[in-house]
Amino acid sequence: MAEPQPVPINAMFQDDFVTQLALVLDTDTMDEVATKVAHHVVGRRQPDRGLPMVVKYQGKVVPAATTVAEAGIAPLHNVYVEWGTA
Repeated sequence: MAEPQPVPINAMFQDDFVTQLALVLDTDTMDEVATKVAHHVVGRRQPDRGLPMVVKYQGKVVPAATTVAEAGIAPLHNVYVEWGTA
C-alpha cells in the first residue's frame, strides 16, 4: 500500500474572510479535512458553534467518510467548509 501523499488545497471556512492554503493527505476523510481547515479559524476568527462540519467540493457536500482521493480533490483545488446540522 502506498504512503499517504500530501495535497495542498485552497480552503474557505463559512463566514470567514480569509482563504487559506491547507495541507491535507489524500487518505484524509472529509471529517479530517474539515478539522484541519477549522483549526485555523474556529476559536480565532469564528466562534465554535458546537456543530458538525461539512466539506463542499464543486458545489456539493462530500460524504464525511469519503477520502480526498475518492472525492477527486487535487492540489490547489478549492473546498468550502461550513457548519452542518446537529
